[in-house]
Amino acid sequence: MTDDREVQEIDAPRISAPRRAEFGSDIIVDVMKAYDIEYASLNPGATFRGLHDSMVNYGGNRTPQLILCCHEEIAVSVAHGYTKARGRPMIAIVHDIVGLLHASMAVYLAWLDQAPVLVFGGTGPMAVEHRRPGIDWIHTALVQGDVVRDYVKWDDQPASLQSAVESFIRGHRIAMSDPRGPIYLCFDTDIQEARLEEQVTVPDVDRYGPAAPAQADPTMLATAAKWLIEAEHPVVLADYMGRNQKTVPDLVELAELLALPVIDLGSRYNFPNMHSLDATEAEDQLLPQADVVLALDVTDLQWATSTVDRTSRLAKPYLNPRANVIHISVRDMNVRAWAQEHGRLHPVDLPITADTSLAIPALTALCRATLERTPGARERVTTRAQRVERIHRSLQDKWRETAKRKENEHPISLPRLATELGDVVKDEDWMLVNRTLRNWTRRLWDWSKPTLGYVGAHRGGGVGYGIGHSIGAALAVGKERLCIDIQPDGDLLFTPSALWTAAHHRIPLLIVMFNNRSYYNDEDHQILMAKARTRPVENSGIGLHMVDPPVDFATMAKGFGIEAWGPIEDPSDLKPVLERAVRYVLKERKAALVDVVTQAR
Repeated sequence: MTDDREVQEIDAPRISAPRRAEFGSDIIVDVMKAYDIEYASLNPGATFRGLHDSMVNYGGNRTPQLILCCHEEIAVSVAHGYTKARGRPMIAIVHDIVGLLHASMAVYLAWLDQAPVLVFGGTGPMAVEHRRPGIDWIHTALVQGDVVRDYVKWDDQPASLQSAVESFIRGHRIAMSDPRGPIYLCFDTDIQEARLEEQVTVPDVDRYGPAAPAQADPTMLATAAKWLIEAEHPVVLADYMGRNQKTVPDLVELAELLALPVIDLGSRYNFPNMHSLDATEAEDQLLPQADVVLALDVTDLQWATSTVDRTSRLAKPYLNPRANVIHISVRDMNVRAWAQEHGRLHPVDLPITADTSLAIPALTALCRATLERTPGARERVTTRAQRVERIHRSLQDKWRETAKRKENEHPISLPRLATELGDVVKDEDWMLVNRTLRNWTRRLWDWSKPTLGYVGAHRGGGVGYGIGHSIGAALAVGKERLCIDIQPDGDLLFTPSALWTAAHHRIPLLIVMFNNRSYYNDEDHQILMAKARTRPVENSGIGLHMVDPPVDFATMAKGFGIEAWGPIEDPSDLKPVLERAVRYVLKERKAALVDVVTQAR
């Protein structure tokens, strides 16, 4: 957003805020202020009408400011994107049963992505004598949190105002403790709307902060250092490690000390892509001969060390079965039985429960202290550095050659789109807030800036997440940085009304459509099935192509109040339009959309 003055002009309260709390929901707003919560996204609902009134007329729509969304899934996705880009919680408020059910997909994706979203809701009065006939019964559950309990870190439905204050504080602490994740709190309308009979005090929230991160067992770290120094072919796998960005230079230091090839699995930005030790996408070359693997916050080790036959669905391991696996993570502290996102059981020879932001520097210090005393270690490091650099250069050359070969293809190739977009934004302080064009941005752009340029991917598979997440990230940092959403077409069609939120709240966001006019992931599966069953591949797009008629995303965006261009189908037209869109976002501090018709992969 542009600045606080413009925000207030859009949604400024028309009456003066009262000076002291009068109702239960005013106290809840006091807790929000104590935590300096900047924004709360919501789709309106009567079960939190008291809280809504307090935020506007008691809180003055400041700390937090309300971000209006047209669907609860969008509201939670906005908060999700904000937390990843800003590194602190945002509140999403959803209506009781029906709103929480709408929001549940986005809550699950926040859970998978370890995002500390504070999801709040309301319920009809639990006291039956206070319920209106009909609607209050339909909108009351025992208990509401059952809907999301299997994929939040904690939920609560406090029975008193004092309980509500304590639940808020406890929920914030749980959400922000590693491994982070969403929490859900449900506030009874009676608690929200009751007039205060006595003042409820909000304690000093600084005394209830999350616990300090966990450090590794020193003996196990010493063993890890010994294995890495003595290894001939060590490999690093980094996944959620970059959730704490100060850990990235720490990993660079460790990698350079021992010439460790690093494979960035992409759930966060973990390693600079132009570094000579970056070996991302070289799993097939490195893992079969690896003798030691250092895994850093890897959610699913089988996924990270295997390839999958897409027809048979069977995994084929890359990893040398004799390799010693070291895994530093806090993931096992947050496993649930319902959602099986932890993947198949995988052997780990040295499991270390620790925060990687503490463990990596300690591991580096141990390695540095013993490296020179280990016979042959320095020679192995020198030889390995040369070998990994050759692999890195080979990958870079291959990607540049592919981009050159495909630059004039129709529809527009993904390398061409990545190249043109990268050229246009390379001198800006940019942040990629959604997608990577099937990794072509990482292959061709320079992701080596010391500041965060990529917020990370999610592997949840939930369609509809991208635009809300992008708006939330731009809400967090769009005043300082050019936020770029590479937006799949099918994904946007799940939640198109998010464009109105971007327009209304003047969110500066560059939306570049990845428009292949197909639900291509499923089309690819249909191609595989047709080939496996010796059936016509030509039928693979039936029920999947969006071509009759094709969606006019530029017109759709303009209908929501977004400046837009396209569809762009000729590669030669691409760069001038992208330049125009970037100028618009940077000058007007508003969202813009460029519809680019692309190849599928």
